[in-house]
Amino acid sequence: MSNLTNSSAGRRIAALLDENSFVEIGARVTARSTDFNLETKKAPGDGVMTGYGLIDGNLVYVYSQDASVLGGAVGEMHAKKIVNLYHMAVKTGAPVIGLIDSAGLRLEEATDALYAFGRIYHNQVMASGVIPQITAVFGSCGGGLALIPGLTDFTFMEGDKAKLFVNSPNAIKGNYEEKCDTASAAFQSEEAGLVDVVGTEDEILAGIRELISFLPANNEEEALAECEDDLNRASSVIAGCTGDTAAAFAEIADDNSFFELKQSYGKNMVTGFIRLNGATIGCVANRTEITGEDGKPEKKMDAVLGVAGVKKAYDFVKFCDAFEIPVLTLTNVKGYCTCECSEKNIAREAAKLTAAFAEATVPKVNVYIGEAFGTAAIVMNSKSIGADYAYAWSNAKIGSMDAKHAAQIMYDGENESTISQKASEYEALQTSAASAAARGYVDTIIEPQDTRKYVIGAFEMLYTKREDRPDKKHGAV
Repeated sequence: MSNLTNSSAGRRIAALLDENSFVEIGARVTARSTDFNLETKKAPGDGVMTGYGLIDGNLVYVYSQDASVLGGAVGEMHAKKIVNLYHMAVKTGAPVIGLIDSAGLRLEEATDALYAFGRIYHNQVMASGVIPQITAVFGSCGGGLALIPGLTDFTFMEGDKAKLFVNSPNAIKGNYEEKCDTASAAFQSEEAGLVDVVGTEDEILAGIRELISFLPANNEEEALAECEDDLNRASSVIAGCTGDTAAAFAEIADDNSFFELKQSYGKNMVTGFIRLNGATIGCVANRTEITGEDGKPEKKMDAVLGVAGVKKAYDFVKFCDAFEIPVLTLTNVKGYCTCECSEKNIAREAAKLTAAFAEATVPKVNVYIGEAFGTAAIVMNSKSIGADYAYAWSNAKIGSMDAKHAAQIMYDGENESTISQKASEYEALQTSAASAAARGYVDTIIEPQDTRKYVIGAFEMLYTKREDRPDKKHGAV
């Protein structure tokens, strides 16, 4: 057993894992290189602590960089310890958690260190979709080291002191740190979308423990927990959560627990995990408002698909599909963002979300909770691209466009009375939940308060789902 109190790297491991569960691997490993008098510098563990332990009794592998040893810089043996940890994690089928605090590439080892970086990258890619990978950034994570969180599934970042960058802010032409700190947690979570959760060190370590509780150990196991919540529990407030779908997911979830990811990025889309009857479910939804602690809306947004929200949604759906986590969507969208910046990318990114839903073979359930118009609604896990079951709240509207707008186009030049009459006819015939159900695009119309029991029933029915795909290496979308 290791003495975990002598360094920040050890203290983080001790705080993360169940008490007295950590077993260190490779504690006596040191650098081989002697160039530039490197042999005269003390380097216990070569600047990284590696080993395994338990989180709530479940096996995890952890590496934690020690900035007090050669700046935590990555050299040949430092990387070899991390790579060895990945080999063991893949063989035993358990998650890898990396705690990052490093000066980056160890310059004294030059090409050996560069090759070492490549070996870490390679093993991360090989482990992707096999075991969950989580990174937490506590200090510096710069240059090539920034690719490590980019290759993991989830990234946490300390909000005040941590730095995450490929190029430092001052190295970017026309920029400097005081103007725009591109290495900050705020930038990386709100603008870049690389970071899922920002917080204090204690909040991050607690958040990782909570996230691990939602995840399967590997792609062949299930994430299940005991459920004591009422499976038929109705919600008297969910009808008012059409805008803030994070709150809607909490109302649906066992014990009202929703773990949201990338909360600060692409705010018109929600992603995260809930449990239904103890089983982990991946959640994706459109969002039109953010509610404050007082229950009042703090921010309102249009019901449209934007580039950032679509990006975070398709990455999340691909993760869920890789680990056999069923997906629940709540749809409330009227179109696409209509700005020049969005127009540069929205077609390509929306196509990727369409492909992610279409290719996913996990159970997929969609609930229409508001307006669902045009191809933007098709993209959101509609039955036409592969949803297994579709519900609609009784007041939902589903169709090509808003009824009044459609009537104005079809009866251009007619008086207002005629347009209003035709809009009412169009809504009944083409945009109501009942009309969509009549055509089979919706399987069941439900009242909002009963959503929990219905989606639980759908996922239980789909538990044994098996679905084949054409024989191919992989898609290219």
